[in-house]
Formats: sequence, structure tokens, C-alpha cells
Amino acid sequence: MQVTEILAEGLKRKLEITVPAADLAGRLDKRLAEMKDQVRINGFRPGKVPAGHLKRLVGRQEMAKVIDEVIGEAVKNAVDERKQRPALNPDIDLPQDGVEAILDGNADLTFTAAYELLPEIVLVDHSGITVERPVVTIDDAEIDEQIERIAAGSKPFTDKGEGAVAASGDKLNIDFLGKVDGVAFDGGTAQGIDLVIGSGQFIPGFEEQLIGATAGSDVLVNVTFPADYGAENLAGKAATFECKVNTISAPGELALDDEFAKKLGIESFDKLKDAIRDSINSRYAATSRQKVKRQLLDKLDELYKLDVPPKLVEGEFEQIWKQVTDDLAQSGKSFADEDTSEEAARADYLKIAERRVRLGLVLSEIGEKNAVQVTDQEVQQALIERVRQFPGQEKQVFDYYRSNPMALATLRAPLYEEKVVDYLVTQVQVSDKAVTKEELMKEDDADTEASAA
Repeated sequence: MQVTEILAEGLKRKLEITVPAADLAGRLDKRLAEMKDQVRINGFRPGKVPAGHLKRLVGRQEMAKVIDEVIGEAVKNAVDERKQRPALNPDIDLPQDGVEAILDGNADLTFTAAYELLPEIVLVDHSGITVERPVVTIDDAEIDEQIERIAAGSKPFTDKGEGAVAASGDKLNIDFLGKVDGVAFDGGTAQGIDLVIGSGQFIPGFEEQLIGATAGSDVLVNVTFPADYGAENLAGKAATFECKVNTISAPGELALDDEFAKKLGIESFDKLKDAIRDSINSRYAATSRQKVKRQLLDKLDELYKLDVPPKLVEGEFEQIWKQVTDDLAQSGKSFADEDTSEEAARADYLKIAERRVRLGLVLSEIGEKNAVQVTDQEVQQALIERVRQFPGQEKQVFDYYRSNPMALATLRAPLYEEKVVDYLVTQVQVSDKAVTKEELMKEDDADTEASAA
């Protein structure tokens, strides 16, 4: 086998590989010899088929298989000998001219393999990196506010009787028929729906128009759907709802005590408060971690300036761009609505794609050099969580991931990234900074780019 490097430009490499016809013929003869004892051909006893006859029957077909095997082995050996790490599988170009002669065993096999290398990454000392961890102190008022919200959903209501007048906070049972331009629309009709006035359950302006209604009365409600309403055919449209008020119930008092906690499956009111505090802490901690991660990735982005394989960037960009265009189409918006142009947006998202690829490679190198691993048990748990997102389709989703290594890798990758980030946090200087919950939960524009891979 002869290998010639015909391109070495940046991370791009291209090899020309030639495999002598004699080598192909030898592989074919060995393959046919193995087939001889297994093949069944009319007129011949098992194992007695003449080699020449077998070659005439299936020689070209088997030679095609030999060529596929040889190409794969030749490329792997050539890359391994050069101690190179391709970013993706090489692109193989087998000229069509002369293929017939190769299949007949009368010509050498010559083809090219083009690929891009992963960049060499020299890790630096990360101990000088400093990041701030935002920390929120949870006060009792926030716990009480959360308990009040839970209690609102458990509050008892008492029927106010025939002729009762609806007030804010009352629970109404209603039937309604929604129309746009005098025509009923899908999803706009329901019977026996409970609605607490002031809960914000319905679109803005709906609930307030039921104040003053009496049990058994008909009320015509006029509203306008929000411009960003989920159903595109209703967004921004004026609508009427013909409502029938069936019953009106007044809210009662709910004692916030151990009995209330037990109805929620918790042994005491103090334990309920502890559980709520833990839940809020977990939510704040997750948000705080994302902000630490963002700072850490920004620092890594400053430290590691390296070329990245164009095809990896192209693949990442295509995924990002599809999500962007799908979101715009779903919302009925254009790039102009976002105060940009398609050209400018492409340039911005291309930079994001390049950053993600670069940081993904850096994190991968850090993880590899420090023996960071994701266990099979962790992947299994991620798979279970993924399956739970598709109620009623659990078996199909589970089977899909278990039979598709590439799909399973999409579950492993983010786990690996998070574990590398956790490792890095132990290597850098982290200082706590007290912030308000509003400051913590404020979403920065850049936060949406926090993921590296």
C-alpha cells in the first residue's frame, strides 16, 4: 500500500492511497475460499464448487465488498501511522473511471481520503481563574409566600347559592363558547370549567368581566388574545366568549397547621417549611451554578485561542440555525422583528457555533487528561429521565435510545460536560457574592449560550 499526503493546510489533510491489484486479488481469493465450503450451487456437492466457477458467479460482487473493507482498513492504518486524530470520519473519493477494471482485478485501487484534524490543545494552569458565585439568603417571608400559593390551591369553597353575585376570589363553574369574527374556533368551547376570579388562569381581561355576574346568568365576555399567544391563528385577535355561570362559591379559611401539611403528605407544618426551603435552595443553587459555569466558560474562551475544524463548526451552526428559524416560524416573526437581518444573524450564530465547538474540545481535553468519566449508571438514569418526558411512549423511546449508540451519546455528552465543569470548579478560585433573588434569577442575554457542547 502506498500513501501520499497531497494536502496539509491548517487542520485539513488529504491522502492519496493506492492498494495494488495483487493485494485485492489475494483478499478476494481468501474470501472465495472461505465461501466455498458454505455456498450451495445447483449441480455441485457442498464444498466441491470449483474456485473459478465461484469467481465467475460472485467475483465482482465479492470484490466490491473487499474494496469497502480495504478502504476502511487502509485509511485507519494511514491515520494511525501519522498519530493523527480526525475530527470526523474522512470523506472518501473513489474516481469512477477505472472502477470496472478494479472490480475485474485488473487495476490498482487508488482513492483519496480528506479529513480535518482535532487541534492540539496544551492545557494551562487553571488555578488563577477567579469566578463569583451568586448566593441568595432565603428569608421566612419567601417561605410563607410559597405556602400561601400552595394553600390557595387547597382552599375550601362554599356554594353561595342561587342568585349569588360573583366577587374577586370567588370560584365560578362556567360553560363558555368562544368566537372570533362571529365564528366558533377550535378549543374555544368547554362545559363545567372551574375558574377562580383573579387567579390569572384565563387570558387577560376575561376573569374581571365575570365580577358582578349572578349564578345562573349569561355573560358576554370581550377580550383580545395576546400578540404572543401560543395559537398563531388566535394571536392578537379580538374574541367574544358566551359564558353561562352555573355556580358561584366563596373561599373559606384554611388553617396552616400540621393537618394541612399531612394532607400534602408531609408529617408536620415545620417539615413542610423545611421542604419548601430545600426546594427553593435547590432552584437557586441550580441557577447559581449556571452563572458560575458561564463565567468559567468565558474565562476558558479567553485562555484558549485555537483553530477548530470547520466541519464541526458547520455541523454545530446548522443545529443552532435550524432551532432559530424554527422558533421564528413558530412565532410568526422575522429577523426584522428581532432588530437584525438574516445575514447579521448568521454571522452572530456562526461565532456562537465556533465558541461552542472550541469550548467543547477544551472541556473534552481537560476531562480526558484528568480521568473524568460518566458511568453507565449515570447514563441509564439520564435515559430514564428522558423516557419520562414521553408518557405513553416509554417503550418506544427506551428502545430507540438502547438500539441507537449515536442517540445514547447525546445523553452522555451533557453529563460529561457538567462533570468536567464540576471538576474545574474545584481547581479555580470561587468567591461567594450575596445577591437578591431578582438579581440571581435575571436572565442575561448570554446565558442562553452557556452550554459549550
